[in-house]
Amino acid sequence: MRGQDEIRATYDAVAEQYTEAFVDELQRKPFDRDLLDRYADLVRGRGIAWEIGCGPGHVGRYLYDRGIPVSGLDLSAGMVAIASRLNPEMSFTQGTMLTLPVADAALAGIVSFYAIIHLARAEASQALCEFHRTLQPGGYLLLSFHGGQGEIQNDNWFDQDVRVSATLFEGDEMAGYARTAGFAELVVSERAPYEFEHQTRRVYMLARKLE
Repeated sequence: MRGQDEIRATYDAVAEQYTEAFVDELQRKPFDRDLLDRYADLVRGRGIAWEIGCGPGHVGRYLYDRGIPVSGLDLSAGMVAIASRLNPEMSFTQGTMLTLPVADAALAGIVSFYAIIHLARAEASQALCEFHRTLQPGGYLLLSFHGGQGEIQNDNWFDQDVRVSATLFEGDEMAGYARTAGFAELVVSERAPYEFEHQTRRVYMLARKLE
């Protein structure tokens, strides 16, 4: 099973190629843009939001452009450097979602697209507890992940000799972790993959911390 050091090293190695491949991806994803638009309406005016596993910061930037003060966090220093370069108006921090460097109840929102997939299944509930800890009462989490069971792995990513692994989660499984962490008002939605994406079901979960 991969660990945090391996994930960090992989994304540091492919940071530039990853950015080139994904920084404009929302332009081709109407389902995702619609979810983010509705999410922005929920958190606007409530305080700061964080994008966890921000990569080049494009998801957070989408929200920022819609009036949400957003900061980003990523495990990879290489990704944080690129996100900071591309989005100088926003702040970015290196860190792990397993121990978020933010105080209790500090955030109005958390959005995390395809980052929790890099955790072992046993670690997912720990991440949900951290999200719950750092959200304000009434704060919202928007999470996305690949749907399925088991894991997938690529040992040559972006033509580099690095390994990337992803844990697949079913929507009801992730919802169970979220409820155990203390979230409520869960809404789980799915879509089929776009033809240009890896061909796994895409699952999204919107959850709210009770007031």
